[in-house]
Amino acid sequence: MTRRPPGQPGGTDGGEFARVEALAGLAREVDGLRRGVEALVGTPTRVDDLARTVAQLADAVSAVPARPGPTVAPSWLAAPTDSEALAALLDELCRWLHAVFLRYPDGAAVLPECWLWHPDVVEELLWLMHAWRAAYEGRGASVQLAGDWHDRQRPGVVRRLKTSVASCSRERHQTRPGWNSAPLGATPVPGAGAATSIAWWWAAARDDAPPEPAAEDTNRPNGAGISTAMNGTGGREGWSR
Repeated sequence: MTRRPPGQPGGTDGGEFARVEALAGLAREVDGLRRGVEALVGTPTRVDDLARTVAQLADAVSAVPARPGPTVAPSWLAAPTDSEALAALLDELCRWLHAVFLRYPDGAAVLPECWLWHPDVVEELLWLMHAWRAAYEGRGASVQLAGDWHDRQRPGVVRRLKTSVASCSRERHQTRPGWNSAPLGATPVPGAGAATSIAWWWAAARDDAPPEPAAEDTNRPNGAGISTAMNGTGGREGWSR
């Protein structure tokens, strides 16, 4: 016969089980906290490792050269009207011609002494100079760009200069009595005066026949007949619809 402690009722002791269950729950909480603490023990080390990795990536990115932007060449034909800036541009171009372009016999052969009087020639030489600099001195300089300059760009400019100005001379730009063959400025745009009528027709009635141009007046300057009117009016009133 089992002896019970004094003062305890007979049968199963519910209070004792409650205490055991509470102790078991507390043990589970302690174990969970222990596991959480163990998981956090290596956190500072992992954070330091991550910081080192980020720093290494930043160094690697900064070491990679940035992709160069497109090389922009100044335009002589569209240059601003700043005489000092233009003089500096021509001085720079002349120095490059002496150092590079005129080293090639075909280049020296096609560049006339009157090249400065030809705005189209100055334009060609300016972009050729900047193409050379992009190939040899720019951030994106490469053997491929240099090869393209030698194989395609420089020969192309030489070919065009030979066609347009190789036979020109300073005398052709001089005004002499009884001689009117001196080169002129920009050629007038033929038919430019009809632009308003054409714009109105294309905007409002492009599916209809276009306005009929006026007959060319041979007494007018080149292109002035169509430049001044459409059917003699230069506007929508001259339409034959």
